[in-house]
Amino acid sequence: MFVQFTGATYSDALDRPGSAAGTIAHSGQIDTLLAFERIGARRSFTRNEEIFAEGDAAGCWFKVISGTVRICKLLVDGRRHIAEFFFAGDCFGLENTAERLFSAEAVGDVIVMRYPRLATERLIDDNPALARGLRDMTLRDLANAQMRMLVLGRMSAPERVANFLLDMLERRDATRALDLPMSRNDIADYLGLTIETVCRIMSAFKRAGAIDMPAPHRIEIRDRAALTAFSDA
Repeated sequence: MFVQFTGATYSDALDRPGSAAGTIAHSGQIDTLLAFERIGARRSFTRNEEIFAEGDAAGCWFKVISGTVRICKLLVDGRRHIAEFFFAGDCFGLENTAERLFSAEAVGDVIVMRYPRLATERLIDDNPALARGLRDMTLRDLANAQMRMLVLGRMSAPERVANFLLDMLERRDATRALDLPMSRNDIADYLGLTIETVCRIMSAFKRAGAIDMPAPHRIEIRDRAALTAFSDA
């Protein structure tokens, strides 16, 4: 996925083997990546503020610089479905539709880069490496969507919560301590559960010695093997 190539962030991208940004930079496409920065505009949002709404024109896409973004949809019966969370370095809003199918909201304070779609397409047309990076990111999103279908369609409630925690560990690049910016209600709407069920299951994981919860938004993994066993039950 695309990142900012200025200062320390540029050096970090070069040091990440296998990342799309690192591959592109090492292949001599720095000028085009800097062009991405020139077409982007930085935007800031506060907690629960809407970045875009369902039905808005989909003329741009975004990259998270800091904070967490949730992609959600309000159902006709008033229930909320959260489709995905995005963290620093993640891109969102790339759907190829005229209008937004979901809304995007800031979980807490968020800074994003906003990129116009037409200007992006012109850059991609001139650079096959960027096109491949975008393709790879799209394929990863498809794989994640398929896994989400499995989680919501076939897994039990404890399996869903355990898989969520393991997925967050990987995505947040954490090994033991996991800071979750989203609320328990957000987690419930993401997993298709009630908040009571999420809290009950996490308490059960704590009693089993798999996790500890020293603060409302902090999870400490005490026994990863046990948590994995819950996810595969």
